[in-house]
Amino acid sequence: MFPNVRPRRLRRHPRLRDLVRETLLTPDDFILPLFVRHGENQKIPIASMPGHFQLSVDLLAQEIKEIEELGIPAVILFGIPEHKDATGSDAVSDDGIVQQAVRAIKAVTDNLLVMTDVCFCEFTDHGHCGIVNDKTGLVDVDNDATLRLLAQEAVSHAESGADLVAPSGMMDGMIETIRMGLDDNHFEHIPIMSYAAKYQSAFYGPFRDAAESAPQFGNRASYQMDPANGREAIREVDLDVEEGADILMVKPALSYLDIITRVKEAHAEIPLAAYNVSGEFSMVKAAAAQGWIDERQVALEILTSIKRAGADMIITYFAKDASRWLDE
Repeated sequence: MFPNVRPRRLRRHPRLRDLVRETLLTPDDFILPLFVRHGENQKIPIASMPGHFQLSVDLLAQEIKEIEELGIPAVILFGIPEHKDATGSDAVSDDGIVQQAVRAIKAVTDNLLVMTDVCFCEFTDHGHCGIVNDKTGLVDVDNDATLRLLAQEAVSHAESGADLVAPSGMMDGMIETIRMGLDDNHFEHIPIMSYAAKYQSAFYGPFRDAAESAPQFGNRASYQMDPANGREAIREVDLDVEEGADILMVKPALSYLDIITRVKEAHAEIPLAAYNVSGEFSMVKAAAAQGWIDERQVALEILTSIKRAGADMIITYFAKDASRWLDE
């Protein structure tokens, strides 16, 4: 006997497929990363990330206008300072590049949510995410010395007008330290989006070109997570929840869809972001340029899979293109 249940019945008509679709992707889901640098009239193409640029602060107004017109609700800022040093002093300066960028955006609009990455890899001359010394017997990032600077950086961003701060360095205790720093300076209202499960991934390569943040020695395996570990991600996330994280994040996204789902299941009550990182973006761009794949279909499929896995918001370099495609 032929089965009475025929799932294909609900796939026959395109409008019916729309009605039963389980995951809806919209521009409201996207956060666009921006790379900001010192100088004037600077729009420097990022070779490994087609369509993206390092922008000087004076060009932000035009970029922000386009972002708002596309309906993208938020940006996250990464800064490339004029000078780097061992402690990443530009990161905590009132006149630092990120602080300038926040003020420039806020002078143009109040409608766009301005997020800031809170880390030091772009600002240090050694390219690591904090203070480096050999106090433990190995040359490594000094966790506790870095915490104090992370709090200063987050407060500085808030003072400049940032709507949300996003610490990404995977330092133990960073959420509690930043929360205390913000609260002590009357920024109790500023939320923290924690890079709670950030893996030591080879997919970050193009970003390190864009942010000029490649480590000058070694790697970041002592503070970013081993890609082989899943249970550890839940432990990291649990700690950040206890310390007061308002939004959680998994980074990267595409190779870690299982982690996104596990984090969402463990903490369904807390908004979850996923970072569709530079390598994931650039692979699609490169394959599309060769004519091997359909860029639009593949990019939207990837973004849909990230949301289907459990992400409430997606940081993605496809934000502008995807917003245009979804509007057609």
